Amino acid sequence: MDSLVLTNARIVGTNEVIKGSLAVNRLGQIHAVDSGNSQLSAAIDCEGDYLIPGLIELHTDNLEQHFTPRPGVDWPARSAVITHDNQIVAAGITTVFDAVALGDIIDGSQRLQNLQTMVDALVDVQQEGLYRADHFLHLRCEVSCQSALESFYALVDLPMVRLVSVMDHSPGQRQFVKIDKYREYYQGKYHLSDQQLEEFIIKQRSASELYSGPYRAAIAAHCHQNAIPLASHDDATNEHARESADYAMSVAEFPTTMEAARASHELGLRVMMGAPNIVRGGSHSGNVAAWQLARDGVLDILSSDYYPSSLLEAAFIVATSDNEYSLPDAIRTVSRTPAESVGLRDRGSLQPDLRADLIRVKLNKHPYIQQVWKCGERVF
Repeated sequence: MDSLVLTNARIVGTNEVIKGSLAVNRLGQIHAVDSGNSQLSAAIDCEGDYLIPGLIELHTDNLEQHFTPRPGVDWPARSAVITHDNQIVAAGITTVFDAVALGDIIDGSQRLQNLQTMVDALVDVQQEGLYRADHFLHLRCEVSCQSALESFYALVDLPMVRLVSVMDHSPGQRQFVKIDKYREYYQGKYHLSDQQLEEFIIKQRSASELYSGPYRAAIAAHCHQNAIPLASHDDATNEHARESADYAMSVAEFPTTMEAARASHELGLRVMMGAPNIVRGGSHSGNVAAWQLARDGVLDILSSDYYPSSLLEAAFIVATSDNEYSLPDAIRTVSRTPAESVGLRDRGSLQPDLRADLIRVKLNKHPYIQQVWKCGERVF
């Protein structure tokens, strides 16, 4: 017998939306998807709401906000992790890759101080079985930082690590090819004087020249040897995209130009853009807008980045904007495609024998989450 039956739903499949029913077996897997309504008295009436796969988030910095809710405020680690998990599930995300930064452009920053505490708390809460979402670790390696490689080797063998990305936030290239945007961002963030900022820029460029190349190569080699999916970050040129392809990276995170996005897509990398970029209508750094990639058909994955609830909203915006993405196409960017890009073959689609990670969504100008199930168990 099925343990859960949902009926009178608009079920968003891989290529079409059907009005019908979905049954979940006692193993927490999808048993059947059928058109038409179920006659079982125990079936849950979805009242015409959408039923979509649980969202899969590959890159979120949301956890950091819970550890440091205000400058100088350190929140208890266990409470921070559980609150983060609650917020993730409430956003419809049933599988999350928590991104932790290895290295920072500021020595002794709270990000660096919190790293081991965050990782320990994530592992401890998982071992206690308290998560409502599935949590994995995404190691974000700031390859222009001297300590990044040492931190990478210290953490990469943790079983939770399922994705690694390499990034270089030094001025004048990639995300900050526009130096005025770099000045605006970091002078505002760290309250530097003009003289301090100039010294800061010189230091960051020097560190990038010294560490970025060899660290990128070493991290990529280790990931390939251990079958860990690898992502590029902020590629801006055809050369960057080709380098990422040469390293056999599977995901191109947040390309900053249309040139790099097209090249990455053509080279077989799955192109990821920020859902906040879609919701806000553009990049906060002045780079290419995600809607432009959707218009050109090279948007493969959306990530909520720093705002979890943006993920679902962005997918529905993409599906109703001026592009060729249908609703199933848009939902794939937050479910099936991210799952496939990191080797998760057991989830991401509403198909028999896959995990019953499900979201019931009511659409009233904006999508509203009504219920969330993970492996057929109600978690929201």
